[in-house]
Amino acid sequence: MSLPASFPAFIATKQDSAVERGPATLSAADLPEADVTIRVAFSSINYKDALATSPEGGVARISPLVPGIDLAGEVVASEAPGVAVGDQVLVTGYGLGVSHHGGWAQFARVPSEWVVALPDGLDARQAMTLGTAGFTAGMSIDALEVRGLTPESGPVLVLGASGGVGSVAVGSLAAAGYEVWAATGKEAEHDYLRELGAHEILGREEVTAEAQRPLEKERWAAVVDPVGGAATAYALRTTIYGGAVALSGLTAGIKLDTTVLPFILRGVGLLGIDSVQATAAVRQRVWARLASDLRPRGLDGAIAREIGLDSIVTTLDALLAGEAVGRTVVNLS
Repeated sequence: MSLPASFPAFIATKQDSAVERGPATLSAADLPEADVTIRVAFSSINYKDALATSPEGGVARISPLVPGIDLAGEVVASEAPGVAVGDQVLVTGYGLGVSHHGGWAQFARVPSEWVVALPDGLDARQAMTLGTAGFTAGMSIDALEVRGLTPESGPVLVLGASGGVGSVAVGSLAAAGYEVWAATGKEAEHDYLRELGAHEILGREEVTAEAQRPLEKERWAAVVDPVGGAATAYALRTTIYGGAVALSGLTAGIKLDTTVLPFILRGVGLLGIDSVQATAAVRQRVWARLASDLRPRGLDGAIAREIGLDSIVTTLDALLAGEAVGRTVVNLS
């Protein structure tokens, strides 16, 4: 099909030491060269999107940029075998919304290698309720289970539990039968986390407190950690013998003040989770699980709210200020 003469989008443009952000109008000529064109139904807002549209974020590689590091919709043109017009698909990671125009436009053009078929059991909105954050949560749980984690192993702690990765992790772990403990600095979100399936809730001050000893009481069979910083050090010194911490984020900083003792005395594993360059096989497996056994509680309700292009800036600012809760879906349809 031919694209319309113009269509709505959101553009971020670097202007000296500032970034101009807001709704705009694009045409087909503004899209990058690639072999698959998608009519975008939904995208979402992730912390990386906030960094990509921030002057100090250090994430965006082109300007002007259509942000949005994930998208879901329908293929409207394809030159690639295995990807057909009419396919319902999603795209996350790679250069999307960073070095390649992303999901905050009604149409996107991407390499076929980036495209994942929408799994049975998820529609486009549900896929973007999960989005990159949900995929990262799913990868974290999957990696922990590959290492041996089961519901019988013991309680699992989710750090940054009211955020995007954390919310999905709480809901997915609870749905899979785990005893989930949620750590958050937002007291007002305790009921929200219990609705998602949290068994107990810890305050941020407990999981970021200065270490009294290099090893503390063994508490967690595993930890899902999208936070980094002091919370990661806490997770390592309180994880049980043979347990593991799945680390995917840096919202609390990039420094890690720990010792070798959790690793050499308790055999604790620190698993790095990178959703950007995950292989096609990992993407297909994790998305299939998010549609089935890891389908989180709250997928059609509590986890996400829906906005349009004109509300994106407010949400980005809330993310950077640490005020965002759950997931935000962007409706492009």
